[in-house]
Amino acid sequence: MLQTKTIRHSVITFTGVFITGLLGFVFYFITARFLGPENFGIFSIAVITLTLVGDISDLGMTTGLVKFVGKYIFSKPKLAMRFMKLTLKIKLVVWLIVLGIGWSLVPFISNKFLGKEELIVPLRYCLIGVGGALLFSFVTFSLQAMQKFFSWSIINIAVNSLRLGVLGLLIYLGFFSLNSSLAVYIFLPFLGFVIGIFLLPNFFSVKNENRVVKKLFSFNIWVAVFTAIAAISSRLDIFLVTRLLTLEKVGFYSAAVNLSSVAPQIVFALATVVAPKLASFDSDVKAYEYLKKVQLFVLALSLAGLLVGIPISYFVIPALYGEVYTPSVTPLIILLIGQAIFLFSVPVHTGVIYYFGYPKLFVYVSFLHLAVIGLGGWILTNKFGISGTAITVLVGNILNFLIPGVWILRKFRK
Repeated sequence: MLQTKTIRHSVITFTGVFITGLLGFVFYFITARFLGPENFGIFSIAVITLTLVGDISDLGMTTGLVKFVGKYIFSKPKLAMRFMKLTLKIKLVVWLIVLGIGWSLVPFISNKFLGKEELIVPLRYCLIGVGGALLFSFVTFSLQAMQKFFSWSIINIAVNSLRLGVLGLLIYLGFFSLNSSLAVYIFLPFLGFVIGIFLLPNFFSVKNENRVVKKLFSFNIWVAVFTAIAAISSRLDIFLVTRLLTLEKVGFYSAAVNLSSVAPQIVFALATVVAPKLASFDSDVKAYEYLKKVQLFVLALSLAGLLVGIPISYFVIPALYGEVYTPSVTPLIILLIGQAIFLFSVPVHTGVIYYFGYPKLFVYVSFLHLAVIGLGGWILTNKFGISGTAITVLVGNILNFLIPGVWILRKFRK
């Protein structure tokens, strides 16, 4: 297992993700300390909304990018670059549509759906940030598909370093505020896109990219559906806390979510390596043996994370965020268990999508997950507060692993 190319590439991506995650973690806890729980709650809702709208607006483009560019970049590079050019054009058009429609809908969502009028301005900021998220993801997923993992790591580290550096400068100059911290978060990905585009081949020169529209969307349609549903269900916990509890409680829960996000960072790093490799396999035996090795690897990571993460949770939150954030400890421990299960799901999920090419399965899984988070979250959040919300996330992650896990085992055994 340790001698495979996947592990060697994973070392590069893990290193990049570790540094990127550390920079992001420092950015968040500095923001939390200086803003306080209530304003940090507003900041977190804006960021979560940005990522939610960005994921839905992506329309499965980045998954299709990895699938087709990863498949053709070495054998038919011109065809691969057609997929790249088409994807970028679609992302730009979708962002402009979202910005135009979303701007007028924000007051209704803030007042009627979330019940917090003070969210209008931050949520409008996030619509601008959707463009940066879509463009930057185009660069990073293109690098992933081309298996340029070192460049992938460098561009992520650079953007997060700049983001943290500008934040520190604002604090030093006395210009730090809720709006300025949001501006830093939103505009740096645009710069990352401009820098990253020079790391890609000159795909702008290829022609007839519209020829691959049908092939791209025939794969993307199911990815887009399940991604939209999964994006909503994976962030519904934050919106439930916002709707049912105070902004201060949103700040407490957001602190726990940010600390538990170490596992998703590892998931992202591992999936970055595994996805394009699975897309290139042409043998069930090879794919099965490969997935077994990766599954063993993530099991070790998951157990190690829990053994380390749970004990230090009691010390990390008061030390980094301040004693005022002590209520975040219990939901953090519950979320860590849920994220360990999420990490354990990586080989299963990537196998279903990138090897068997059956993203349709996750449409059904995502609908079930959405129902669990929505109904269970409403009941448990009302009864147990933010700890109840965390329990709902844990149950949802268990279902997200079991159903695809059973499906892929049966598929291989056939």
